[in-house]
Amino acid sequence: MRTRFLTKMLNSEAEEYLNRNDIIIVPVGTVEMHGGFPLDSETVISEAFALKMAEKADGLALSGLPFFYAGATASGRGTVQVSVREGIDYLGAVARSLLRQGFKRQIYISFHGPAHMTCSPMVRDFFDETGVPVLYMDLTMQMFQNAKELFTSMDSFHAITVGAYDLLGRLEDIPFTEEYFHQKRQSVAEFQELFQLAYQSGSVGYYFGEQSDHMSTPPIPDADARMKLAKEGKKLIEAIVERMNIPEVVSKMRDLELFQEKLKEKYPWVPSASSNKTKG
Repeated sequence: MRTRFLTKMLNSEAEEYLNRNDIIIVPVGTVEMHGGFPLDSETVISEAFALKMAEKADGLALSGLPFFYAGATASGRGTVQVSVREGIDYLGAVARSLLRQGFKRQIYISFHGPAHMTCSPMVRDFFDETGVPVLYMDLTMQMFQNAKELFTSMDSFHAITVGAYDLLGRLEDIPFTEEYFHQKRQSVAEFQELFQLAYQSGSVGYYFGEQSDHMSTPPIPDADARMKLAKEGKKLIEAIVERMNIPEVVSKMRDLELFQEKLKEKYPWVPSASSNKTKG
């Protein structure tokens, strides 16, 4: 295939793909302050993972979804803050369009901590509405579940960011700077007991008190240092995607869809069965 990104395809190429398969990986991003990295860094990470996942599963990848709930980073003037509710509605509209186009196996992914607050409600509501089980995969969770031993320090985490830019042909967007490397304690550290009472940013509302809170990034003084991080990061991305076993994931999604079709006959009062009858 010339490209795996739907947005870079001709319509004829997209239709040719949909005549034989129905898989699309949808990276959900954010635009927010991120130390010495560009504001769209967590969008780029998700898009790089989407590309590698699509290659493994013979799927396509979407791009161009950077504006969603950022969270505590709204104290940075470069951060674009979209409400959780607005993000759910918009992502649901995208999901419904993709389904009409023929993408039944949709996998939503994000490297952004609070993204679950947008993606998970959409996935559940979409299923009740359509009867189609689309999937959300939290990339941070996948990292720690499948590849925790690969992360020897925070530098490994940052290497993924640089590697993602390189995979998408955007390595030069990472600037040379040593200004954002620091060992400062987060200004909100005293509230960690509250933050840990629910999953990632879902417990209580707050903003970072200092822009340095998000985050300390490694010194990148020159092209050699940047390339070294990129090479490490690309290897980590490849290793994590390999361990995800995406072909098995999309196979299980098909099995789940068939299982749910039979279940609707057994329990015709479930929301998806009722919604389908209403539409029919």
